[in-house]
Amino acid sequence: MVVGIDSNTAVAAAANGAMPPSLISPPQALVERLKDYGQEDVFALWDELSPEERQFLVKEIESLDLSRIDRIIRCSLRSQALPVAAIEPVPESCVSSVEERTMEERERWWKMGLKAISEGKLGVLLLSGGQGTRLGSSDPKGCFNIGLPSGKSLFQLQAERILCVQRLAAQAMNEGSAGSVTIHWYIMTSPFTDDATRKFFESHKYFGLEADQVTFFQQGTIPCISKDGRYIMETPFKVAKSPDGNGGVYSALKYSKLLEDMAARGIKYIDCYGVDNALVRVADPTFVGYFIDKGVAAAAKVVRKAYPQEKVGVFVRRGKGGPLTVVEYSELDQSLASAINQQTGRLRFCWSNVCLHMFTLDFLNQVANGLEKDSIYHLAEKKIPSIHGYTMGLKLEQFIFDAFPYAPSTALFEVLREEEFAPVKNANGSNYDTPDSARLLVLRLHTRWVVAAGGFLTHSVPLYATGVEVSPLCSYVGENLEPICRGRTFHAPCEITF
Repeated sequence: MVVGIDSNTAVAAAANGAMPPSLISPPQALVERLKDYGQEDVFALWDELSPEERQFLVKEIESLDLSRIDRIIRCSLRSQALPVAAIEPVPESCVSSVEERTMEERERWWKMGLKAISEGKLGVLLLSGGQGTRLGSSDPKGCFNIGLPSGKSLFQLQAERILCVQRLAAQAMNEGSAGSVTIHWYIMTSPFTDDATRKFFESHKYFGLEADQVTFFQQGTIPCISKDGRYIMETPFKVAKSPDGNGGVYSALKYSKLLEDMAARGIKYIDCYGVDNALVRVADPTFVGYFIDKGVAAAAKVVRKAYPQEKVGVFVRRGKGGPLTVVEYSELDQSLASAINQQTGRLRFCWSNVCLHMFTLDFLNQVANGLEKDSIYHLAEKKIPSIHGYTMGLKLEQFIFDAFPYAPSTALFEVLREEEFAPVKNANGSNYDTPDSARLLVLRLHTRWVVAAGGFLTHSVPLYATGVEVSPLCSYVGENLEPICRGRTFHAPCEITF
């Protein structure tokens, strides 16, 4: 795995004598290795570098796994020219739709999930490598406060949902205190968010979780390249790098030995999700039970596509009888995007991927090895900071859904977007997926819970613009609210706690 280094720190360290004395010319063995991969240009401006900068550049190149990166670049560039297999709609038999589910099934899956959780078989995996740049913040996205009455960050909401499920699992198994059930939380950061994320958790005392039930690990970075596959230099002594995408989680788990850690803890199932969803049901017992009941290697929660041109990736079957996988909206021809299934009345390609996944640990091992062997990354054309100012180049990324083609069996579980999907991606003032839109989705859902539990609301602004927030420590999906709410009146906006 390739990890970024802070150039200022390294150059300062070199200046303080923490590195060997200056080099007159680049180490010959390193030059020869770079020539093998056509990357010797990284030393093109050697003569203009200070002794400290030369030291930094040599250390940086030595830190790169050159043969692995070369394999990734070659395989990824070559794959662009290959024809893609035709796509077919997902068979109805692979999907549990909301209208088909019976109350008995939901209750059975809920109990099965709580049992597995109480036995320590579930681990939770959070993808949290992104900064809140598009939200106007340089902090990790999980630190963001979307403006709920409680002022809680996304990290706190998710931590408290884990605490709630632990308590529900302990109660269901008559084990008394929630302390008898522990869900381990693995949090993937990036070189840009790791330190700030760890400090945020420490300063908030892990939001009530035990410190040793949270494990942080970093995704890798990978050099940005020109269209002919050469490294782009950000400065004369530093290679331009970018994070390897949320699909970098698979190689990160492999290289940090966390797959072995999961096995040692007795974890069999992994609930995997992205940080920027204010309504995510972390460790959802119903989804866990459904997953176990189906006996599949992989599963995903999906929401129904809102309209044909919605910019979301959708699940498809790739090739005749092939595996389920995700295609991005940009890859889906307009006529296919608009096509209707005459039997169901839905769009033929209607199951949107919202980054809510469940995997077996055995399958994660298989994916980590398979993706590493195949070495195919997606190429994104972007403006890359370089010695020539910003230059057009390619970032190499893997996506979390790259796992699905490896799955011998996949099941899709439809959820309602107003109950489980409130994305926080763009700054307020944008047209969609803002902190404001996510906050309203949370408040409206929780208002429905309170009214269903016999509570009343007063409000001084229109109800569509406000609502109440139910603390995750009180209720996970609206359960157990009657003793708190029945006959009581709440003035919106407010937070309902114990």
